[in-house]
Amino acid sequence: MADPAIDHDEEDLFSTPDDAADEAATLRGLADAAAGRVVDNETVMRWVESWSTANPLPRPKCG
Repeated sequence: MADPAIDHDEEDLFSTPDDAADEAATLRGLADAAAGRVVDNETVMRWVESWSTANPLPRPKCG
């Protein structure tokens, strides 16, 4: 059920699509991937799962 305290018709930062910004972000992501600036999913999942432990892992590095 929707929260009546939230006005869903009110404009916000994400209510207006910005196709140019979306395309630019996609192109940056593709360039990063092509250059090897990526972190594999298994490494990211280990990192995220460590957040709830006494010894969280450091943020993974790209490459």
